[in-house]
Amino acid sequence: MRELILLRHAHAEPALPGQSDFDRPLAPHGVLEAEAAGRWLVQHRLVPDRVLYSPARRTRETLEAVVGVTGYVEQCLEESIYEATAGTLIGLADAHRDVDRLLLLGHNPGLERLAALLHSGSSSQYRGMPPGSIAVLAFASEGPVEPGAATLSAFWWP
Repeated sequence: MRELILLRHAHAEPALPGQSDFDRPLAPHGVLEAEAAGRWLVQHRLVPDRVLYSPARRTRETLEAVVGVTGYVEQCLEESIYEATAGTLIGLADAHRDVDRLLLLGHNPGLERLAALLHSGSSSQYRGMPPGSIAVLAFASEGPVEPGAATLSAFWWP
């Protein structure tokens, strides 16, 4: 893998009474954020080769809006991304290192901790990823995806 792109789902509606967190849809402004994320990826020539995404409704809707802008990319639903730890996410990324540019679409705190872990080697130094934000991590070698092995090459938020 050459680059790992982390995309946090865009803003979602609050849960309605009796509605699970898993089933929360994107808010109207969240759709606009996701479309803006897709435009940013295209403008910076960072369209991924493969996307691994959480099964939560808001991540699926974020992906739909992003690929509506970028065009189709290979998509793999990954159940484990929902409520994933940085350790789970690093394992997923490592399992897909055959792809030059991989995008993980999921949730905090897992994504922001993964960014810190890969960049600095420690997940305790995370700064946060707002909804709809993108972190791009570049790897210098074809080795395993491991703590401290990446450089944060770009960060964007709507």
